[in-house]
Amino acid sequence: MTSHSEPSAPRASRGRRSVDDHAAAVRDLLHPALERLGRDAVTVPLPEARGRVLARPVIAPLDLPPFDNSQMDGYAVRSADLPGRVTAVATIAAGHAEAALAPEPGPRAAAPIMTGAMLPAWADAVVPVEAADPPRFVATGEEVTLPEAPAGQFVRAQGSDVTRGTTVLEPGVRLGAAQIALLAALGLVDVPVRDALRVAVLSTGDELVQPGETLPPGRIYDSNGPMLAAALEDAGAAVLTVQAQEDSPEGLRAALARLDGVDLVVSTGGISQGAFEVVKQGLEGGVEFVSVALQPGGPQALGAVTIASGTVPFLGFPGNPVSSLVSFEMFLRPLLAGPRPSVRAVLEGAADSPAGKHQVRRGALRDGRVRLEGGAGSHLLHALAQADCLVHLPVGLERADDGAEVEVWIV
Repeated sequence: MTSHSEPSAPRASRGRRSVDDHAAAVRDLLHPALERLGRDAVTVPLPEARGRVLARPVIAPLDLPPFDNSQMDGYAVRSADLPGRVTAVATIAAGHAEAALAPEPGPRAAAPIMTGAMLPAWADAVVPVEAADPPRFVATGEEVTLPEAPAGQFVRAQGSDVTRGTTVLEPGVRLGAAQIALLAALGLVDVPVRDALRVAVLSTGDELVQPGETLPPGRIYDSNGPMLAAALEDAGAAVLTVQAQEDSPEGLRAALARLDGVDLVVSTGGISQGAFEVVKQGLEGGVEFVSVALQPGGPQALGAVTIASGTVPFLGFPGNPVSSLVSFEMFLRPLLAGPRPSVRAVLEGAADSPAGKHQVRRGALRDGRVRLEGGAGSHLLHALAQADCLVHLPVGLERADDGAEVEVWIV
C-alpha cells in the first residue's frame, strides 16, 4: 500500500557524504513506509510465509511432542521390571496408537516399539533393540532378555520441546525453514505476517536489452533489473520490474506516472556525471544526487517521486551491476531484513583501497580465511557470482596486507 505522507528529501551536503550519513538519510526517508509495515498485518498460507516477517506472536495450540514417544527402535518397558527376561506383547508402530492404548499387560512385559511411536501409558523407558538378547525383535508371546533401563531412557516426553499455551515465536522474526517447520508441527495453516514493502525496480539506459531478445552491436542485456528484483524478494519485498519505453527524461517521468500502489521506487543507472544521465535529468528537483565515500557505489540518489497513486520515496543506484548490488546491501537491505551476519576473517593476499573511501570487495570465505574474488571493478559479474561474502575495507584502511584481519559480511 502506498504511503500517503509525503517523504522529504534529505538536506544537501557539501563534498562527499560518508557511508554512515547516507545510510541514515536512507533510513529517515523510508521510515514512514517501514513504520506502517510494522503495524499492518496480512494473513498468508503457511507455504507462502517463507521469508516474511511475523506480525504477531505465535502461541502454541498443543504440546510438542503431543505425546510421549520412543526415541529409538527398541522395547517399551517398565524400568522396575529390569534387568531380566520379559515377554513381548503387541508391536507399536509409528502413527498407529492402537497397541499403545490397549489395556495394560501383566508384569514383566515389553512392547516392540518403533522410533516416533506413541509410548504406552504403562511404560516409562525404552531399551534399544541392539541391547536385547537376542538383539532383534521377537514375536508376540516370546521372551527376550533386557538390561537395566532407568526411567525416561530414550523417551521423548510430551511437551519436552514446546508446552501448549507458550509463546514460541515473537513478532519481528523472519520466517525461514526452521520457523516454517515449527509452525507446521503445531498444525498452523495461516500465518500473520507484516505486509511486504512493494518496490518498483526501474532499469535505465539506451544500451539495455532484455534477456531473450536479439543483442545488437553496442548493447548489453539488463542484469540489474533481475538482480535487484531477486535481492529485494530475498529481503521480503514484493517487486514490480519496470522498463521505460523511451530512455529519456520524458520517458522516465512517463514510466513513473504509470506506476500505482508501490511504496518505493528503485532505479539503476543514470545518476553519474555523464552527458546522458536520464535519471538526473528527469528527476532534478525532488531528488538529491550525492557522492558517497563508497567504492563501488559512489553515486547515489534519494528523494521523492510522484506516481499515479501519490508521492513515494525514491532511491537511485549506480548502473554498474556490482555498484548497484553493493548499494542495495549497504543502504536498503539492512532496513528490510536486518544486518548480514558479520565475522572477522584473515585476508589471503593483499588489497589496496582508495584514500577517504569505504571499499567493499567480493570474497570467498573458507575456514576463517577470505580470498578476494576478482578486482575492484564494478562490472565484474562473474567474480560477484563466485563470491559468498563482502569484504570491508573502511575509510582509513588504504592497504590490507596478506594475513590482516578484516570484517566480512556473509551473503
